[in-house]
Amino acid sequence: MRNVLTLFELTAAEIERIFEITADLKTALKQGVREPLLAGRVMGLLFEKPSLRTRVSFETGMAQLGGASLFLGEDVGWGKREAMSDFARVLSQYVDVLVCRAKSHRTVEELAEHATCPVINGLTDQSHPCQALADLYTMREVHGDLRGRKLAYVGDANNVARSLLLACARLGVQFAIASPPGYDFDEQFVARVKAAEPKADLLQTRDPIEAVRGAAAVYTDVWVSMGQEAQRDVRVQAFSDYQVNQALMQQAAADACFLHCLPARRGEEVTDEVLDGPQSVVVQQAGNRMHVQKGLIVWLLGDEA
Repeated sequence: MRNVLTLFELTAAEIERIFEITADLKTALKQGVREPLLAGRVMGLLFEKPSLRTRVSFETGMAQLGGASLFLGEDVGWGKREAMSDFARVLSQYVDVLVCRAKSHRTVEELAEHATCPVINGLTDQSHPCQALADLYTMREVHGDLRGRKLAYVGDANNVARSLLLACARLGVQFAIASPPGYDFDEQFVARVKAAEPKADLLQTRDPIEAVRGAAAVYTDVWVSMGQEAQRDVRVQAFSDYQVNQALMQQAAADACFLHCLPARRGEEVTDEVLDGPQSVVVQQAGNRMHVQKGLIVWLLGDEA
């Protein structure tokens, strides 16, 4: 049994296998084929945070695979009405896989410690592995072979950036990040990435132009994430020089694509001109959340098992 709480749990070869399954499933869906590979299987969704893409993409993907989903909010009492150990062991008898979207990464770790079915991280404060997998898959659809290419991230070294760095390291992509002081990766995390992937190519800079120069993909995220609302004024001021606009995009490669995990705050971290422009693949990227997660679930419950 395998869990995917971060991308540290997946090797490069395993990511490639998930991408192969994803491509097959996406092609089949375009042809109108929805093979019930997971007929009779049930997925439980434990969500502490609001969601559009994560919830709908997982539920729809599971339905397309012939399985069923149960959305489990706070009404089931997880982490409150009974000990997590009791909750996880009982719930694991009912479902085949659990997706957890939690405020604290420790919550999904504790769930995985006691669950007897695979646990997938649907987002925590520390990691967003399904997002990063979809991002790199999208970049591959646009550019083909990724090895040696550059992904530039402009903004906070948050959960998305952490997962992107590791995904890039696994697949041989240079990762460049431009952040203001105080919003960098912590040294312990970078050391862990380099221990896992000694050839990881990381550029950290204060200068967005340096980060974006020659990049095959330019990525950004909101300056103020869920739970950070009290820091809004401070963050907006700190990131005021880190907007992705057309002038910045012109520093990237001529065929560069623009990525954003959404939702976006138009006019803050990105302009409408970029978000709606010809280089933007954010809709394709969002759609690939479902396709990649289908590949991941099939790998966990079928191919890998």
